[in-house]
Amino acid sequence: MNQLVYLLPAAGILALLFTFFRSRWIASQPAGNEQMQRIGAFISEGAMAFLRAEYSVLAGFVVIVGALLAWQGASEVESSPLVALSFVSGAVCSALAGYIGMRVATKANVRTTAAAQTGLNQALRVAFNGGSVMGMGVVGLGLLGLSILFIYYTSVFGASAEMDVAKVMTVLTGFSFGASSIALFARVGGGIYTKAADVGADLVGKVEAGIPEDHPLNPATIADNVGDNVGDVAGMGADLFESYVGAIVGTMVIGVAMVALPEFQQHAPFGGLSAVLLPMLLAAAGIVASILGTFFVRVREGGNPQIALNTGQFVAAGLLLVISWFLVTGLLPAQWTLGGVTYTAAGVYWATIAGLVAGVAIGLITEYYTGFGKKPVLDIARQSLTGTATNIIAGLGVGMRSTALPILVLAGAVILAHEMAGLYGIAIAAVGMLANTGIQLAVDAYGPISDNAGGVAEMSRLPKEVRARTDKLDAVGNTTAAIGKGFAIASAALTALALFSAFMAVTGLKSIDISHASVMAMLFVGAMLPFLFSALALGAVGRAAMAMIQEVRRQFSDIKELRAALDVMRRNEGVEHEYWSKQDQAVFEDAHGKAEYGKCVEISTKAAIREMVMPGLLAVVAPVVVGFAFKWVTGSGAEALGGLLAGVTVSGVLLAIFQANSGGAWDNAKKMFEEGVEIQGQKYYKGSDPHKAAVVGDTVGDPFKDTAGPSINILLKLISVVALVIGPLIR
Repeated sequence: MNQLVYLLPAAGILALLFTFFRSRWIASQPAGNEQMQRIGAFISEGAMAFLRAEYSVLAGFVVIVGALLAWQGASEVESSPLVALSFVSGAVCSALAGYIGMRVATKANVRTTAAAQTGLNQALRVAFNGGSVMGMGVVGLGLLGLSILFIYYTSVFGASAEMDVAKVMTVLTGFSFGASSIALFARVGGGIYTKAADVGADLVGKVEAGIPEDHPLNPATIADNVGDNVGDVAGMGADLFESYVGAIVGTMVIGVAMVALPEFQQHAPFGGLSAVLLPMLLAAAGIVASILGTFFVRVREGGNPQIALNTGQFVAAGLLLVISWFLVTGLLPAQWTLGGVTYTAAGVYWATIAGLVAGVAIGLITEYYTGFGKKPVLDIARQSLTGTATNIIAGLGVGMRSTALPILVLAGAVILAHEMAGLYGIAIAAVGMLANTGIQLAVDAYGPISDNAGGVAEMSRLPKEVRARTDKLDAVGNTTAAIGKGFAIASAALTALALFSAFMAVTGLKSIDISHASVMAMLFVGAMLPFLFSALALGAVGRAAMAMIQEVRRQFSDIKELRAALDVMRRNEGVEHEYWSKQDQAVFEDAHGKAEYGKCVEISTKAAIREMVMPGLLAVVAPVVVGFAFKWVTGSGAEALGGLLAGVTVSGVLLAIFQANSGGAWDNAKKMFEEGVEIQGQKYYKGSDPHKAAVVGDTVGDPFKDTAGPSINILLKLISVVALVIGPLIR
């Protein structure tokens, strides 16, 4: 095999070196005054405490599943005990990516606030660089882990014949399984944590007490800021790490079918393995393009941070388009025939571009349906004038309507990719969409960092111009978060299809006949699973939020300093703080630091750890039960399990889009009232009755967009990965 294969781990190491130097740079930035540092320490300690608690539970799960995989691999000729090594490696890399990203993000938030005291560009640099550590850490660990294991397994099993390569890939799928397992628990657990805190901060703080969610008197405010990190940094990172790894592995599995073709053996820069190695080489190119793109993210004072972030992404995408052409046409033969159909290297390139364009298009569609001031969001704000019920009805309608265009774009990309390069084309489209995950995730993680920076500015009572800068960064962060969620759903859909195609390849299925009773039955069962999964996640948020609400109410009632400060705020409503009486100012100052933030953090942590178990087990157990049950009854479980995968993929993608977009639209409808919005010739502001209706709508939508919706992404991929792992055993 060509020695150039060793460039793959080198690209992973390059990404990790980038994260190291960016982390060092962030740590060297000023952290602000003593009050800011104290608040930052609260957020950092809460976030790391959650990760320690979560990982201590998951460690047992990883050990048990790893042992089962080693036992299963030892008893099967087509597998190996080394599948357990792949599983543990994938789990460790996923957990490590979350840890690195979380640690740096909780350092970057307070430093972004401090930087906002000097200017907008410096604040943007700190927030974006903090996000880039998460982004490049994910792609670096993903590619490094996959490439090292691939090189090692080819030396163990040999790769000169097709069956040897097939065994290598069977064992390597365990890496994706490990990444998926950690991702699901991180997404579900993080989502439960953040929404329990958010609901408590919103309903009791905003609606009942009439204070902002980031106000230092709000006992849930630290838990809320911690939740932004565990949900949108560690959770999103684990989600895209899983998509990134799953798309690469799925494409490599399908590429095994091309190894023995004469065209590949004759055009053999990698000993006939070009189609297998291409997805990793595209990922390596994406790392280089993403790193270069980060240097173009700059903004002038008074400029638009969104333009700066878009510039970095467009530069990275343009570089990838060029590099991909040379990689694809240089590595693959000009044309080859498989299954009686002729494919070309140019077709594979256009399939890659189809995935990249589909990801961008779905992100832009998502931004339209959820963006601040856009027509769908304005419609929800308008419906809030007549109360909570009409606000919720409008939000549900927007969410349902928003599924149409993304599905049409996705369907078009799938058809085009398949026409260009068959099942391999569908899989390589997913790789094309995810190759620039480094900078895409950097932009996503920028959002919660800038959101936290605004919270720190509010709690530290910094001057208005500082809060204005952090609000500008945060407003852009809301848009990037919405686009990021759309991108995550699109990538999950294509990754699930890539893994589904790989499942068909390893089980020898040429087609699945839905007229068979077993397939049709499992199609319905699969379509049901995302709804059951969402119900478990939403129920968990509801129970955790009840406990949080009761705790915040208790503190407002029992802590006399908080009670007195709230009375002072109500008495001086609409009056600037400096014009209060000295007695009122003294009462207000005395209440600072009296809220028991730690108890709210503890409630969210315990609830998240307890409630994440059942949804996680559902995703792992369902494909195993279906596959082996039909194997024992009919002699083959592959076709029935294929029906389950088809059902869960179609239903899950629609439900994920609906929940993410309705939640995002409700959120920005609420923010429009907080900024002041004119409806039917009248201006409505924060505290008005329509605003209170919008707050309730946002509270309903929060677990939709931050818990159940994003977690479905991982449900789709994890079920597909488990099916791929057990595929050789049930065919």
